[in-house]
Amino acid sequence: MNPNKVEGQLFIISVPIGNLKDITERAKETLQTVDLIACEDTRVTGKLLKALAIQRGIPLISYRDENEHALSETLLTKIKDGSSIALLSDAGTPAISDPGFRLINACRIAGVTITALPGACALINALALSGLPTDSFLFAGFLAPKRSARQKFFREHADQPYTIILYESCHRIEKCIEDIITVLGSDRVISICREMTKIHESVHTGNALEVQETVSRKSKKGEFVVLIAKKSFCN
Repeated sequence: MNPNKVEGQLFIISVPIGNLKDITERAKETLQTVDLIACEDTRVTGKLLKALAIQRGIPLISYRDENEHALSETLLTKIKDGSSIALLSDAGTPAISDPGFRLINACRIAGVTITALPGACALINALALSGLPTDSFLFAGFLAPKRSARQKFFREHADQPYTIILYESCHRIEKCIEDIITVLGSDRVISICREMTKIHESVHTGNALEVQETVSRKSKKGEFVVLIAKKSFCN
């Protein structure tokens, strides 16, 4: 038995969103001791473990949106029986627009020990880089894919005194910017951040029309963070 292993815990472990050097020493040490890793895609996590030189044959189990509800109870039982389990996303922090909430909540209700290991998170990285106000912000994750739903959200939050942060796919980023202009106006200050920490990372901040023109000329591949400044903020 490993004398350093902590029994009966859930570890929420943030992993890199692009640059593998962003993994923390604490995360690597914990991954060396847990009994099981619950992750979105076992192939993705397997590659991460290999890149980190963690090759001790630790079992991996796929914990994703489709099986999260049923698997949470199974994993909770294992933790109650003394197992230490690491919860990982494919990238970033579990439960932040990724699976994890149900297991974390079940562990909280059951009174088992939960430890969160902080690290990479695209929304925080983008907020820091954007140059938009950071004193108060709302993270809304992925909006509904329908244009009417997006525009309704923008109308409801048009005059709120905080920066709005969204995640958006490469397939809808241009439509999202169009809806921002339609509802909030072409002068609203926004920031479009793409591929955080990766080779092709980019940040475009300015009024919505300027940013729209810039984004239209650039690659739309990858993952986007959209930030919208409060109405009173001037670029």
